[in-house]
Amino acid sequence: MTVRAVRFPRLRGGLTPWLFLLPALLIFAAFKFVPAVRAIEMSFHEVRPYLGDRWVGTDNYGTVLSDADFGAAVWHTVVLAVGQTAGSILLGLVLALLLEGTARHLWFIRTAVFLPTVVAVAVVAEVWRILYFPGAEGILNSVFGWFGLGPSDFLNSRDSSLSSIMAVGIWRGAPYDMMIILAGLAGVDRSLYEASAIDGAGRWRRLWHVTFPGLRPVFVILLTLAAIRGLRVFTEVFLLTNGDPQGSTEVLMTLIYKLGLERHDLGTAAAGSIVLLLATVTLTLAVRARRKVGTT
Repeated sequence: MTVRAVRFPRLRGGLTPWLFLLPALLIFAAFKFVPAVRAIEMSFHEVRPYLGDRWVGTDNYGTVLSDADFGAAVWHTVVLAVGQTAGSILLGLVLALLLEGTARHLWFIRTAVFLPTVVAVAVVAEVWRILYFPGAEGILNSVFGWFGLGPSDFLNSRDSSLSSIMAVGIWRGAPYDMMIILAGLAGVDRSLYEASAIDGAGRWRRLWHVTFPGLRPVFVILLTLAAIRGLRVFTEVFLLTNGDPQGSTEVLMTLIYKLGLERHDLGTAAAGSIVLLLATVTLTLAVRARRKVGTT
């Protein structure tokens, strides 16, 4: 058998996976990479449809970084991302610990709990808009009234609108985190629970010294995904408040949307998108570096 005859099957075997991936890669490149490259180009131009773009250098970035509205949107985005990330992971952990097990009825409860994640965001927003009705006859205000609280304006108040959106994000994100934590709990060595119980460790000490260390990689993944999800939040804010009242819930994505599609300042909007992209990439690399240091 010649050397060429031996190499050809290896070459064909190496190309086969890429041929299967090629359609998806072409679609991904057309709808992800090409728009991303175009956004980078637009961020250095004053975009003038039908008149030709004009080079402005880094002026768009200067406008974005010196804009008070952009600074406020960054702050709202960070507060929302931190609150939703911490809240959804904590609530997801509690749900996972309560619903862990192999009992037949638990799969039905887990499915019911997971439903908010698969429901369309538009439906979720409309349901919560009804729940958040600001009058005394609103559903949540009626519940608060039983305890002598409220009524609250929820989405209509500068003081409570951001926290109200945060609660919706936690409610929708916690089931997703719960499923990942459940998968992580299945990988924790059960013999460690038995050994710690023999040594006299109570439930909380087993949770602290066995469960949490076993879930550390899961927490890193959840933290990364939830933080990126929080930085890119758009639909919930757009549908519930669209940045109102008086900009108190304006986040980066809604501001970029308004700059590009309402004020037709596409160059500045593209610069804001690139800044958000850089923040997301930096966060991802920082988590990966921290994870790499932790494993060495």
